[in-house]
Amino acid sequence: MEDTTKLNTSKLGTKKYWDDFYSLERGNFKENPEDTGECWFNDNDAEQRMVDFVTENLAEFDNKESKVIDLGTGNGHLLFALCEDDFAATMLGVDYSEESVRFAKEIAASKEYDVSFAQADIFDASWNPGEFDIVLDKGTLDAIALSGLTVGENKRPVVEVYHTVIEKILKKNGVFLITSCNFTQEELTKIVQSEHLEVWETIKYPVFEFGGVKGSTICSIAFVKK
Repeated sequence: MEDTTKLNTSKLGTKKYWDDFYSLERGNFKENPEDTGECWFNDNDAEQRMVDFVTENLAEFDNKESKVIDLGTGNGHLLFALCEDDFAATMLGVDYSEESVRFAKEIAASKEYDVSFAQADIFDASWNPGEFDIVLDKGTLDAIALSGLTVGENKRPVVEVYHTVIEKILKKNGVFLITSCNFTQEELTKIVQSEHLEVWETIKYPVFEFGGVKGSTICSIAFVKK
């Protein structure tokens, strides 16, 4: 049976594409401080649904002693949305694009958001940011899956080892919330679920029906670390 979790490579999975993209967005922001860049999955209201899920279901982490990390943070929009909702956890956004990190830092400074950002290769064995109560991914695995990159001596596709990154940085009983438009709920579960990560909850989206088959163009799953 064909492995549907494997996607064809694309420029959307390259660091150069995102450096160029966020360089352009930084330029737009300098000309217009109200232009804080693209809000990914905005058509599906995914960002607000993720924020609502965190604030409604993870209130125990609504304090400065708790830590949140956003993987592939881009312009930091998801973390800024949490700030706007007064979620008080200590927040860090990481991205492998230096331009993305510069852009997010510039927005945070201009809007006075208390959020930190750092450039990082999350698949580098030496990357060790500590452990977090909440790990977020809004479309990052989608981009990673298009990169065609491999890691380690065995040259394993990054998608196959993604769950080990989450296990490394997520505290016990912590929550990993991921949103994808490239993978179905079943495919995403297959990629992420492991001995230590299990499905906890899902976010509901409008369902369409075509040819007698029902589905959604996007899915969000919360995993808990046991």
